[in-house]
Amino acid sequence: MRIALEPRTTVQGLVEPAHVIEVYCDACGYDLDEAELNADTCSDCGQLLNLKQHIAIQVTTMPAATGGTLK
Repeated sequence: MRIALEPRTTVQGLVEPAHVIEVYCDACGYDLDEAELNADTCSDCGQLLNLKQHIAIQVTTMPAATGGTLK
């Protein structure tokens, strides 16, 4: 299962960057769909279903720093 989330600004004014979450079987790497997440065994390899999650965060640009420089 792959969930792609777009960047957003929170109520506190913080930016939550774009990120992708992938959920798959730890034993065989099978990409599970949402309906298979509640199962006890992997539908591909038949092993007990231990989920593994991978999160990829997209780096965004940072605003220019303000303030003086050290002399």
